[in-house]
Formats: sequence, C-alpha cells, structure tokens
Amino acid sequence: MDPALIKLALGGLVLLGCIGLFFGIGLALAAHKFAVEVNPLIEEVVESLPLAQCGGCGYPGCEGYAIAVVTDPDVPPNLCFPGKEAVAARVAELTGKKMAAVEDQIALVRCSRVEGKVSHKHEYYGFASCTAANLSFGGPSACEYACIGLGECAAVCPFGAIDMVENFPIVNPDKCVSCGQCVKACPKGIIELQTLKARVYVPCMTKALGKNVKAVCEVGCIGCKMCVKACPADAVTYENGIVKIDHKACIDFGPSCETACVTKCPRDIFRPYEGRQAIKRNSADGLKMAG
Repeated sequence: MDPALIKLALGGLVLLGCIGLFFGIGLALAAHKFAVEVNPLIEEVVESLPLAQCGGCGYPGCEGYAIAVVTDPDVPPNLCFPGKEAVAARVAELTGKKMAAVEDQIALVRCSRVEGKVSHKHEYYGFASCTAANLSFGGPSACEYACIGLGECAAVCPFGAIDMVENFPIVNPDKCVSCGQCVKACPKGIIELQTLKARVYVPCMTKALGKNVKAVCEVGCIGCKMCVKACPADAVTYENGIVKIDHKACIDFGPSCETACVTKCPRDIFRPYEGRQAIKRNSADGLKMAG
C-alpha cells in the first residue's frame, strides 16, 4: 500500500480521535456543571409508594407526588389512595409530617338507568367513547343525565375495578381504591367518590323535574325536596337541581337522620347505604336486571 495513503489514514484517525476527546471532555464538564442532585428522601418516598401511577393524588405519577410531598410543606402525606393508611403512615414518617386521617372511599355511579328501565331516544353510531356520544344530542339515553354506557370510565381505571355489564358500569368494591380517574373521565359527571361510612345515598343525578323524570325513568329523583325538609341534621341540600348529602353531618347526627330522609322519599331513590355490602348487592341486582 502506498505509504502516503497510510500516513493520510493515520492522520485522519488521529484527528477524529482528538475531536472525540475534545467533545467528550466538553460533555463531561457540562454534565458536572449542570448536574441536578437527587434528594435521597424523594427516592425513599417513591420506593414506599405502590407505584400504581394512577394520578389520583393530583400529581403526574408517583414521582411527581414524591417530589411534592418532600419539597412542599403544604402537601399532606395521605394523598396516595391505592396505598391507603399504611403508605400514608410511611410517607408521614419519612417526611416528618403529621399523619392525617385516610378516609376509605369508593366510586359510586349515581345513575339508576337500568333499574329505571330508561329507553333510548336514538341509536348512536360513531366513535365508541362516552365523550364523543355526549356531543351527539347528549347521548342516546332518553334521560339526558343518564350514564351513556360506552365504558370510558372502565377504560381509564388503572385497577380494572369497573366492569361494563350490558353497557352499564359496575364497580368492584374489592378493586376500587378511589383514585378518581373514572370521576374525571365521565362526561356526564355522574360518578362520585363516597365515603364507605355514609349512612345514605341517592343513585340519581338528574336535573329534570316531576313528570319529565317519570316519563323516562321509573325510579329517578323528581326534585320534590321532601328529603331536604325531612332531614333533622340539615345534611341534605338541593343544589343546582341535584340532591347533595353532607355525609359528615349525617354521620355525626346519628342513625335517626338516616330513617327520616329515606322514608319520606316518594320514589324510594333515597336509600340506606351499607358500604361495600351495599355496592356488592346493587352490583348483583344490576347484573340480574341487565341479564
């Protein structure tokens, strides 16, 4: 081989090596200068979390919550719903924050479309999404406030806690951790998180009144406000066309509060609530009706 070509090739290799070395040193210096130190406490908090990445805490993933709870004194240690009390206690211990109470909640679908035998006003043909169907005249149900039933809530649940039975969501109380993703996803806003200590509940969120409700649903709330008048604890209110319950006020008052509102409801839609057992019973009834 021509010695001149060998010399040229070696020279090129040396040049490329020098360029690589130059940029390597530059990158090393830049990495050292702009390095961000990781707080070891954040890593400990992350490791204590169940890493469900559900977003129920309101932060972008478990690491987002870990950063917030370590660096912000106002962020409480009990926001990890999947982890419940055990994780809250561990996070409180690591961050030196006061342990806050962890309320046991569950997702509640406030709609009795199946039980009320609500019919369809039209057939929906389009993208299989509740949000999309809701843009089409409020969805196919004759009750404009009823569950659309295309399973958007079930699709977003990171724990598989919602089963769609005949186009209606059935919450599995043994899997639901009250992360709230289904609440955010429902375009009708009929899914709520309710404390398992509640004495009563109303599985309906229609804003229609009287004969309009009776015309489309056999059990829907007609807005008569008898429950509001009957409640001795003033725990029941009627706001923006919807019955709302102050569960804390109801619980603090005692069992007699429960009897008054339930017995006065002319539609029997104001009902006693028995936590997980009530949900299991209602789910079984829903399966039976749907079948």
